Amino acid sequence: MKPSRRLFLTAVSLGAVPAWLTGCGFQLRQTNDFAFKTLYANFSTTSPFGVELRRNLLGTGRIDLLTEPKQMLNADAILDILSETRQQVPVGVSATGQMRELQLRLQVQFRLRTPQGVELIEPVSLALQRDLSFTETAALSKEIEMGILYRDMQTDIVQQIMRRLSAVKPRSLPAPAPALAPEASAASESSAKP
Repeated sequence: MKPSRRLFLTAVSLGAVPAWLTGCGFQLRQTNDFAFKTLYANFSTTSPFGVELRRNLLGTGRIDLLTEPKQMLNADAILDILSETRQQVPVGVSATGQMRELQLRLQVQFRLRTPQGVELIEPVSLALQRDLSFTETAALSKEIEMGILYRDMQTDIVQQIMRRLSAVKPRSLPAPAPALAPEASAASESSAKP
């Protein structure tokens, strides 16, 4: 094949790929927009889950994360992590009674509220589980695999929380009462007099 023809075919195919991708609805992931600018972190920012959630919140570049209790009233919203539970449940045993399969569970309950107590996201519980085969002879490697699976579930839950936070829309303020026209207010005053 001649070099000029190959160059032409390459250019045509590269030009066709972006058109094809946009035609199917493909869009790169973009940073989230949030209805609040400052967020008070009412959760441990030193736990593995808290560290990852904090990193994701700060990574957006659109939120100021407040961690001092004195700053809570200055925040637009407060994120409460109500509970984080990690469980290892044996689901399979051998004929001799040795554990053969574990189910790893991670459950996080959270809510989002304003400093005045208005709930923007009512308490939500997110739960994930993974199955892990287990053998006594490979206990150390299974321990490492368990840590990887928990980290994977933790990342998934953090991403779900981020999506839910970006879905919050600012609450509409109640509309002020319509002002009465001067003649209407005068008529109402005259009808009120005996």
